[in-house]
Amino acid sequence: MPSRDLEQLYDRHAAALFAFLLNLTRDESDTRDALQELFIKIARRPELMADVRSEREFLLRLAHNLAIDLIRRRASRSRAQEAFGEEPMAVFAPAADPDEAAYRKELAAALGELPPDQRAVIHLKLWEGLTFEAIATALEIPLNTAASRYRYGLDKLRGRLRPLYDDLR
Repeated sequence: MPSRDLEQLYDRHAAALFAFLLNLTRDESDTRDALQELFIKIARRPELMADVRSEREFLLRLAHNLAIDLIRRRASRSRAQEAFGEEPMAVFAPAADPDEAAYRKELAAALGELPPDQRAVIHLKLWEGLTFEAIATALEIPLNTAASRYRYGLDKLRGRLRPLYDDLR
């Protein structure tokens, strides 16, 4: 793949891929490594992109697979490193309003408590706006599995965030 094409591919998709990976890995360093690994893989094997119908879905699938590999590697790290990796990440932009800031912090923590498979589907649906069909393709799971992971994840988020929402009202 010519470097110009790779640059354009990066420009079109890097921000979304970074957000997706960060939501899954919960670690900025791992996210940067995975994103770099993804584009190195494409640079070394440009034929991977040859018959791709949807660049974004294909890149999200690659990113998901890399994130799963990272999560598996992380599982073998020491307990201290695992605890640090599970701390809530600031995945949302800072807010000036204290109530909004508190809600964003709790939402980030609640997302971090979801299993990675549910968190992936929630992210792709809410932040990427993908259909369940596109999510199923990107994550290589059945359509009904994507929909059920979304539903279960939302139920957990609602349960976790309902008291905060009631307090803010």
